[in-house]
Amino acid sequence: MLSFLRPLIPALLAAPLLALAAPPQAATEHVQARLVSSQSTVAPGQRFTVALEQNIKSHWHTYWINPGDSGQATSIDWMGAEAGPIQWPTPTVQPIGPLVNYGYEGRAALLVELTVPADAKAGSRFKPTAEVRWLVCKDVCIPEQVSLGLDLPVVGSAAAAKAGDDAAQIEEWRGLIPKPANFAVQIKPAPQGVRLSGPTPGVTKAYFFADTWGAVTHSAPQALKSEGGGWALDVPAGEEPVAAGKPLSGVLVLTTGAGDQAWALSAPMPEGAGKGPGPADFSAPDAGTAPAAATPAPESDLGLLPALALALVGGLILNLMPCVFPVLSIKALALVNKGNHKAEGLAYTAGVLVSFLALAAVLIALRAGGQQVGWGFQFHSPVFVLVVAYLLFLVGLSLSGFFEIGGRITGIGSGLAARDGLAGSFFTGVLAAVVATPCTAPFMGAALAFALSQPAMVMIAVFLALGLGLALPFLVLAFWPAAQRWLPRPGAWMDKFKQFLAFPMYAAVVWLLWVLAQQAGPDGVALALGGLVLMAFGLWWRNASGASALGTGAAVVSIVMALGVATWIKPVSADVRTAGESTEAFSSERLAELRGQNKPVFVNLTAAWCISCLVNERVALSRPEVHEAFAKAGVVYLKGDWTREDPKITAVLKAHGRSGVPLYLYYAPGAAEAQVLPQILTPGLVVEAVSSPPSATTSRSST
Repeated sequence: MLSFLRPLIPALLAAPLLALAAPPQAATEHVQARLVSSQSTVAPGQRFTVALEQNIKSHWHTYWINPGDSGQATSIDWMGAEAGPIQWPTPTVQPIGPLVNYGYEGRAALLVELTVPADAKAGSRFKPTAEVRWLVCKDVCIPEQVSLGLDLPVVGSAAAAKAGDDAAQIEEWRGLIPKPANFAVQIKPAPQGVRLSGPTPGVTKAYFFADTWGAVTHSAPQALKSEGGGWALDVPAGEEPVAAGKPLSGVLVLTTGAGDQAWALSAPMPEGAGKGPGPADFSAPDAGTAPAAATPAPESDLGLLPALALALVGGLILNLMPCVFPVLSIKALALVNKGNHKAEGLAYTAGVLVSFLALAAVLIALRAGGQQVGWGFQFHSPVFVLVVAYLLFLVGLSLSGFFEIGGRITGIGSGLAARDGLAGSFFTGVLAAVVATPCTAPFMGAALAFALSQPAMVMIAVFLALGLGLALPFLVLAFWPAAQRWLPRPGAWMDKFKQFLAFPMYAAVVWLLWVLAQQAGPDGVALALGGLVLMAFGLWWRNASGASALGTGAAVVSIVMALGVATWIKPVSADVRTAGESTEAFSSERLAELRGQNKPVFVNLTAAWCISCLVNERVALSRPEVHEAFAKAGVVYLKGDWTREDPKITAVLKAHGRSGVPLYLYYAPGAAEAQVLPQILTPGLVVEAVSSPPSATTSRSST
């Protein structure tokens, strides 16, 4: 009778524990943290300062409000008190391989203003608690969390409240918080970003820490110049430059003969501020200093017309990729059997272009929201992978003759792709565009990297050029009568060929389920197989009922239920999948360590859904002659997995001018920069790269 109380028992048992005050200090393996109060007693409604003091293990660091190219800022979730924002002390530069982060080493104190509830009673206790989370990094990064609290007596009035023993220490820490600049700082457009300038004489070093990600290129040098008796600092814009009229804010550190002084800045971005230097392979600076000069990657100088040309050629080559070619074969039957070739070609092209336009729009929206995204980003989602598998499965069933296209079932995505007429051509174009995204063709890398760093209209133009290249072969066949003579004559063979084309669809489904296994584990694959069974059962019922209204409804319901199953799939925690015992998981920290030891390093950034990546691994990287060359040269093989979206790998891709995988880098001993290998590998290319002397492997790249 009291069974309904059972779920409440754990909460009831835990209630006395929750009433206990959290301790003011706690320690993890790498950080000792404590809350320090400026008051020993407080009054109702009183506002006072609390510091989160972090004593960080030697050679480890935590992160600032803008962590830089990677990392995560410390967060404090307060309960039992109204809390203001964190007041951050001035960070230092933390270089990790080609990346630059902002953070703290040794000892750091983050200040927060707390307000006592106005209805607090004199004689009671004020017990605010804080859930504190940080990421602490050295060779590896470890997320840590502690629960801290204060227990302060409440007195009747602010006059009766007493300062604490640590009040002087807190004022000392307050002195480390950047103060608003007491001089005029001008912000003017510069060719690669903005120029900050001011009247302070004798400035020997300067650095600007932007407090939002993407406002500046963290790894790029900031050039200091003398100007009009004062100083001028050129700051390259980042991947998400501040829009004109919006505030550019952060911390400016100026070094003079009197030492370092940090100033808090916030001023509207002027019209005409230039774009940043684009993706680059930057040399890492010394910790605590501004980044050293770097050489931009070749892609940063690409103009609009070359980018459009490369996108067109890359889209054309996409037709030969294994992820696209089977889909195109579906509409090959249409040109054999139908007479209205031009209309079919235009409809197919429209489907491709509309899809690429939609993809560009999604990328623009995500970029505006601060997301780091690249080519093939949608395959990071296991739900999207499964929906595409469902679609190809239905296409395969239709080509196998399992159900006829017609009636109300034509609204199903696979039917739209396989049906006759202009609608079928349009949705085949859509399907071709969808399955093209996990592939990367030669020439695409430079064009996409350029597009993703440009304004919206330029990005849309490059994506439409890529779509036009994908649609071009079918469009040429549709409009060029001489090319149509190459097509075979209609006949009974067409029905058998149509059924044969179902098997590439089924093979694509198997591949997508394998990708899903990497993302969602065995449980995700089991749910996916259950969804396929549901769809097959619904379509069988439709056939068994003679395509009656009830049977058709059952088919539609089964597909809807299968889509519902897709929403249950959740990504599993990432694990390292390596190609062999000699392969290590990629991390920027590990790369920096190996380069510091002057060891040759080969980096492979890949994804399970990237067919080009898988082909390269089979035909080149897994070959015995490549393994022998690696062993002979002592090459350490690092493999980074982008199957699930990983911001750190995204940052490395962007730093080398790429918007997606694959990316292959070879760091020779003593080389200042990595050699960027082509996106289509051969064993000879890899062997030549690792066998060449260091002087031959610097400043070389390929699209």
